[in-house]
Parts: sequence; C-alpha cells; structure tokens
Amino acid sequence: MLSFYSFLVSIASFFLKIAALFSPKMKLFVEGRKTVFETLSNQITNQDKTLWFHAASLGEYEQGLPVMDKIKSQFPNHKIVLTFFSPSGFEVRKNNSIADITLYLPLDSKQNAKRFLDIVKPEIVFFIKYEYWPNFLNELKIRKIKTYLVSGILRENQVFFKWYGGFYRNCLKTFDFFFVQNDSSKKLLQSLGYQNVKVSGDTRFDRVVSILERDNSLDFIEEFKNNTTTIVIGSSWPKDEELVVNFINNSTEKVKFIIAPHNIKAEQILELQKSITKKAILFSDYSDAAQTIPATSLREFDVFIINTIGILTKIYSYAEIAYVGGGFGNPGVHNILEPATFGIPIVIGPNFSHFAEATALVNLEGCVSISNQHELNETLSILLSNEDIRHEKGHICSTFVQMNKGATQQILSYILKENLK
Repeated sequence: MLSFYSFLVSIASFFLKIAALFSPKMKLFVEGRKTVFETLSNQITNQDKTLWFHAASLGEYEQGLPVMDKIKSQFPNHKIVLTFFSPSGFEVRKNNSIADITLYLPLDSKQNAKRFLDIVKPEIVFFIKYEYWPNFLNELKIRKIKTYLVSGILRENQVFFKWYGGFYRNCLKTFDFFFVQNDSSKKLLQSLGYQNVKVSGDTRFDRVVSILERDNSLDFIEEFKNNTTTIVIGSSWPKDEELVVNFINNSTEKVKFIIAPHNIKAEQILELQKSITKKAILFSDYSDAAQTIPATSLREFDVFIINTIGILTKIYSYAEIAYVGGGFGNPGVHNILEPATFGIPIVIGPNFSHFAEATALVNLEGCVSISNQHELNETLSILLSNEDIRHEKGHICSTFVQMNKGATQQILSYILKENLK
C-alpha cells in the first residue's frame, strides 16, 4: 500500500508542476521546494545536533511557537529545523527568529523522506496539530527517532477511524507520545489501542498569554485612535467587509474603525477603500508619506485600512471591540484568541463549529456570532452603547484565555523527562 501511495505522490508532483504555470500560490509551492536539499546541505554539518518541527501552515506555526521557544532554551546546542507544507505559512514566517533553518517540507516520497532525514538527522521530531505523511513517518519509525504530536486534534470523521483507514492508522504507530487538546481526541486514540496519550490542552493559549508580556505599542495607531472608541476588524474576507462597511457607512456613533484584511492584494484593498464613504486611509499611503505628513494627521480619519502583515496582534490591544473575520467561509473563523487575551468582546460570523475556543467563548457569551447585517448592526450598537456589557464580555474572554494556559509546560516536562535522562 505504501508503494501505491508513493506512486500517487509522484503523479501529484507532475500535475502540481503544471498547476504552477497558472497559479501564483502553486508556483510558490513548487518553486520553494526546489532548493530544500541544497539549503539543508549548506546549513547542516555532520557535527550538528538538530530538532525538527513541522507545521502545516501559519496557524500551526503559532501553535507550536511556545513549544519551540521553550525547547530551544533547553537544547541551546541544537539547531531547530522548521518545515512548512503551505506557502501561506512559509512565506509569512520564513524569516522567523526562532528556527535556525526554515524551509518547505519536500513532497512525501520515499526518496525525499530518506534524503531529508539523512541530512537533518533529527534527535527529536514534533508534528504540530495534524498532518500525517506516511513516508516521512515510516522512515522516522525505521530509524527509531522519537516523534511527538503536539496540540493534536482528532475527530471521528478522520480516515483513521473509518473501516478503510488501516493504511493511515499505521502512521499513528510512529508517534512515541500524543499531546492532544481535548478528551475526545484522547478517547479516539484509546479506541485504537493507544495509551501513550495525554490531554495537555492547546499551546496557542500560552502563545497569546505571552503577548501580554511584550511591548504592543504602535505610535501611529495611538495617534489614529486619539482616545476614541475603536473597533478592530481583523483577518476580514469580502463577505465580512460587506457587512462591516455597511455598518461603518451608516454609523452615527463617535467611533473609529481599523480594518486588517486577510488578503492584502492591491486591487482588493482599493475596492475596499472605495466602498467606504467615511474618511479612510491606507497604511501604505501613510507609511509612504510619513516623511512629509505628520502622524497627528491620522486623527482626521475615521477608518484605517492596514494593508500590511505582522502588526494585527498589536493593533488588537487598542480595540474596545474586535470583529474577527472568516466566519462566513470554510472552514471558518480566524484566530479569536489574540483579541481575547486583551480582554475585549469579539464578534464573529456563523461558521465556527470546527474551532473549540470559538465554540466555548460563544457558549460563555464573551463572543457573539452573527449571521446577517441586522444581527451585526444590533450587536455592535449594543456593545458601543453599553460599556458594562462590553466590559463583562471582555472579562469573560481574558479569563477564558488565562484559565486554559499551561499546555506548553506539560509538554516540556514530559520531553525533558524522556530525553534528558
């Protein structure tokens, strides 16, 4: 079966190269993998000791970051090798400061798996949340390299738990230990006979708690806000923006809006700006003109569109209310824990059931799910007019984050116990 799977991977590789001719994202996917082995050979010597972390994309990277940070401090003489599967993760975090080497994971062929492990020779491997690549995992098992799943999530509809899922069930035998987010994941693994599993929780809580310890100030946001109640719309998609812009254009409240779209392509940003009837400015326009326009001029604007990446988390610290986008799409809402850690109420779209933290905060009423324009208008109007409700929901959010931290320490304690004997 593994040979047939490898044959399918080789077929997929051929068609991916064709797709790359027509898709910029697929081009990054294909082109980025061409220099992987050359990069590894140039940056790893036979004397190096290494640890390997694999993240599917950006969300998994954020999830693994607290563990990488702690592991790095405990294994200072090891090089951290970080791989991504998706361009949306690699392209955003390829210049991160936590890993010594960051690159794409080669496609999952037998040859690639052997070549990769021949060069890297990791002492310990961490797969974050999910992604189970049979050839890599099989090779890790053959070489008896300790492999851990971090912040794992398993669901009944996954192939492991189907009658035809025997091939993928074999992948699970590779892992020395499973650190999972919830009890249902633990029970599913136990139903397959695995007892080497612990409910450690979600490391993202530790990630967002640590945000409070850093400097989150942004002078230009301070100037724009000018002590005015501010709603931050983060990671928005067109459907989110349609509803939010309608609210903005019809709002009579003394309130400011900061919009940080998920997609910052120039044409989409321009369309967004054109749709807003109130006085709006782009981050790029301000930053390009910053040498001639004083920061105080930002006070004159009602809407600030952030067409850059990497500063949304800090911007949330200036919000009285956060709207987090993605909830009208599939699989659903984006990261709500970043605004939650700052103790502000959150509004999201209807698609959030795949995200445990969103489901929990909706049930706790710190987060409000809306399905249409009327519900959005009503929710934001209540939150703007009633400071007590706003503070109550914000307190629920921050308390929820604080109550769920600690997963990283549980994982680290076990890893150190098993690997520093």
